[in-house]
Amino acid sequence: MESTHESSNHMKRHQPLSKMQWPKALGSNSPVPWLLPTAIVLLLVFVYPVIEVIRSSFTNANLMDPNYTYTLQSYRKLLNNPDLLHMTSITLIFVACSVFFQMLLGFIIALMVDLGNKRKLIGTVVVRTTVLSAWAIPGVIIGIIWSLLYNESDAGILNYVVTSIGFPKISFLSDPHIALASITLANIWRGTAFCMIMIYAGFQTVPGDVLEAAKIDGTTSFQSLIKIIVPILAPILFINMITSVVATFNTFDMVMALTAGGPGKSTEVIALNVHSQIFQLFDLGQGAATAVILLLINLTMTGLYFRFVERK
Repeated sequence: MESTHESSNHMKRHQPLSKMQWPKALGSNSPVPWLLPTAIVLLLVFVYPVIEVIRSSFTNANLMDPNYTYTLQSYRKLLNNPDLLHMTSITLIFVACSVFFQMLLGFIIALMVDLGNKRKLIGTVVVRTTVLSAWAIPGVIIGIIWSLLYNESDAGILNYVVTSIGFPKISFLSDPHIALASITLANIWRGTAFCMIMIYAGFQTVPGDVLEAAKIDGTTSFQSLIKIIVPILAPILFINMITSVVATFNTFDMVMALTAGGPGKSTEVIALNVHSQIFQLFDLGQGAATAVILLLINLTMTGLYFRFVERK
């Protein structure tokens, strides 16, 4: 009897789970049923397109011709392109200036809104909503709005203000040097909202008792800001910087609506060059190779972020 009982237990232990038993095996608190749909969506809309872009970069594919061969010609053309260094420098200037002023203005606005909330001032909600609206507007619409501001005719809003105070008209979009500053200013206005939201959320994590203790010890408001608040916000500021850098490197819609990379190629950033290569010149291989370079930049910034998190 004992051997029969042991053999039956052995068969139960090795019996495969039935369809009705799988949910019990996963458990009611298992994250698999919730994460599986998200994983499928990510594979279809992110991982698969990235793999296709990398594969296409090793071809001479053209949107006008369905036939292609695998080659390194696209990377050779990219590296031998005399405009590559100029395009990279334009992109770095655009990203560096945009991110620096986005974070600076976002920090100032978040600090003012936080102080206004603590003092129960009227209008802080309106300020937050107004700043947030800039972040919610699509990049193409932002480009159209700023093109109306930058209009160099008599109907241009900014030039009307400039000429009204006695200065000559400014070539916002037709001068190569001023055009880069113009699109950078528009992008600063666009990205300041996101930085403000992130930093304002960080201000809510600053312990009030720490600030009160510092105030009792005679610390000034500026000293509290520099020695207490900023160190506490350092991880959030770093995350904000990384996300802003990645977003700015991938900005092309606003630039396309404002200048389309002109005049000449004075405002052609890397992301816009990818769009131009594929959808205007129909050179899928060349555009994919440039997109891979942009992908490597994004992966580098993401790697720096994870390196920072691990060290912390």
